[in-house]
Amino acid sequence: MTLKVGFIGTGGIAKAHLNNLAKIQDTEVTAFFDINLERAQKEAQAWTNAKAYTDVNEMLDDRRLDAVYICVPPMAHGEAENAVIDRGIPFLVEKPLGIDNRPTDILKKIEQKKIITSVGFHWRYQEATRRALDLLNERKLGMSLGYWMGGMPMVPWWRVQTGSGGQFVEQTTHIVDLLRYLSGEVVEVFAAYSQRVMHEKVEGTTVADVGTVTMKLENGSIATISNTCLSPVGHKVGLDLYTDQGILEISSAGLKDIKADTVTEYKESVSPYFVEDEVFINAVLTRDSSKILSDYRDALITHNVTLAANKSAEIGKPINLKELSHT
Repeated sequence: MTLKVGFIGTGGIAKAHLNNLAKIQDTEVTAFFDINLERAQKEAQAWTNAKAYTDVNEMLDDRRLDAVYICVPPMAHGEAENAVIDRGIPFLVEKPLGIDNRPTDILKKIEQKKIITSVGFHWRYQEATRRALDLLNERKLGMSLGYWMGGMPMVPWWRVQTGSGGQFVEQTTHIVDLLRYLSGEVVEVFAAYSQRVMHEKVEGTTVADVGTVTMKLENGSIATISNTCLSPVGHKVGLDLYTDQGILEISSAGLKDIKADTVTEYKESVSPYFVEDEVFINAVLTRDSSKILSDYRDALITHNVTLAANKSAEIGKPINLKELSHT
C-alpha cells in the first residue's frame, strides 16, 4: 500500500518533512495547500502526482488522502485541524498547537473519532533524550535549567504576540516539552517577561524579547527555563538536568554526562525529524500509534504550561496548573 499524503502549509518546516518523506518507502505526497498558490505549485512539481490548492476543503474532498501534515503559523491553527478531523484523516501537526485554548476543543473531536495524531516535538525522538531517560532511572533529579537563547526569526507573524503567542509559546515550547518528558509534570509556573531591545529595533514587535519561567514539578524537583530573542549571537538551546550523580546536558548535538571524574559525550547519529516522520507514517500504515512519543493529548499539556506562563507574566503571580485545569 502506498500512503497518499497531503500538506497544509509549505514553509520551512514543511520542506524538512518533505525531504524525509521522499526517503520513506510506500509514501507519496499528492496534495499541497498554501494561501500562496505559487508556493504550493512549486512544491507539487517535485512529486509525480501532486496537485496544488488554495482551499483546504477542496483539497481534502478532491484527493483521497491517508494522512495530512499541518504546518501553519501558530495563529492559523484551528480551521485546518477541524477540516481534517471531520474527514477522519490521521495527521501530524507542527507545534505550537495554537496561541489560545482552542486546542482543548480540537482534542475532544480527535478523541471522539479516534484519530491517530502526532505533534512535532522532535526532541523526544533524539538519541540523547532516550539515553537521558535511561540514566535518570538510576539517579535522583534535583533541578533542571532550560534555555532558548538566540535571535528573532524575521518572519512577520513571529514578532507579533497575536501571531506567534510569543517566544515561550512558539519556540521554547520544545524545551518545556522536553522537561515534561524527562522530569515529569509541571504543577506551578511563575514567569517574568520584558521588552528590552527588539521593539525598538524592529517595527511592529509586540512580543517580549527576554523571559524566565520558574516551575514546580509534581515529583518535587524545580526548573527554570529562560529564553531571549534579542541576541545577535545564537547561544544556548537545550536542557541541563542536575542530579545526585552529576549533570546531564541535552542539546540538539547530543548528550553530555558530566560526573565528578568523567565527562561522557554521546553524539546524535540520526535526525530526530526523520525518526518522527518514520514513526508517524508507520503508525498510519499499521494503525498502531504506540511508538508515537507526542500525540495531540500529550502535546496539549505542554501547550497549557506555556499559556500559563504567559498568563503569569501578564498578572505577575504564580499560576497553579492543577487549579487551572479545574476552572
